[in-house]
Amino acid sequence: MIDYKDKTVLITGGASGIGKAIAEALSARGAHIIIADRQGDLALSVATSLGGLAIPSDLSDPATPADLIAEAWAWKGGLDLVCANAGTGVRNPVLKEDFGPSTERVFAVNLRAPILMAQAYAVKLDAAGARGRLMITSSENALSLPAGVRRSRIGAYAATKHGVLILAEWLREELAGEIMDLHVLLPGAVYTPLVAAGIPDFDAAPRELSLIMPERCAEIALKGLDLGLFYIPTHAHIAGDMRPRTEGVAASLKALGLI
Repeated sequence: MIDYKDKTVLITGGASGIGKAIAEALSARGAHIIIADRQGDLALSVATSLGGLAIPSDLSDPATPADLIAEAWAWKGGLDLVCANAGTGVRNPVLKEDFGPSTERVFAVNLRAPILMAQAYAVKLDAAGARGRLMITSSENALSLPAGVRRSRIGAYAATKHGVLILAEWLREELAGEIMDLHVLLPGAVYTPLVAAGIPDFDAAPRELSLIMPERCAEIALKGLDLGLFYIPTHAHIAGDMRPRTEGVAASLKALGLI
């Protein structure tokens, strides 16, 4: 188990949902918590309750990730863990996706911001001769088209989560174990405020979602960090959901006479 006592942790999207649950779990282990969130007042409320620091931030601005890392680093003179957790989404059928401002924001926050944060964090760590840890929140949608969301029209959102996963895999390859430990959280359905807006009653959620509470997601996330896992999935069905893709590729290879 990683000792977080007096360690400094930055959590984006930390004012609610998965980010807040991770912040509370790490605080309980003794970490100094920095909550970064677009919802400034809510971020301040959560940070204050944990004795931490709030940094209002809009990660759709390409300058924000580096500024956020710099401000977080300056608070205690270092940064032991960065949880690039902030995310947003849109619901549009792919054939009607116009890639307007709302969708561009999804790509900026979900895909570009975590990588810009990784770059800025690496610069800080290298200059200080320190080692860090980065956990990027992706999604089960990075790996498959889960049965529970097939009518949700979240193709653009899924594309950003798939994109940030492959970039994280390339980052892991390029780091070759240097500078920082890297993890990707792959949550299935979690009862965040965004989900609750559409499903007011947790117990009424469709069974196929296998909905879990943010606290359970945080528990799994921290266990994954403790175990040093790169992939941290939160639901058992995720492996099965990936099967149609792998079986489809295998069937095509067979049809083409390549296997």
